[in-house]
Amino acid sequence: MNENNLSTISNDAVVLADLGTMIREVIGEEWAEDVPIEMETSFAKDLELESIEFVALAERLKEKFGKGVDFAGWLGSMELEQILQLRVGQLVEFIVRCNSASPTA
Repeated sequence: MNENNLSTISNDAVVLADLGTMIREVIGEEWAEDVPIEMETSFAKDLELESIEFVALAERLKEKFGKGVDFAGWLGSMELEQILQLRVGQLVEFIVRCNSASPTA
């Protein structure tokens, strides 16, 4: 494994940890503390996130990662079926990709 792969894994782990905290805060229910939030966790099936919670999550992502992470715009580019099948890992990869993009891009 080269240094770039290690860096990517590290970035993914840090973003996943931050995202897990944000998701639990957005859900705001005690049961959410017991649900493992991992790369394969489904927003619809496992977390039962509703549209208002997606909006709240988008705001928290913007606060934490900056305007370059346009979660609402990214979701808006998806079909309903894609949103229903969205996994936490896909969002982690999106955030890491946005944060690693050149500021001039």
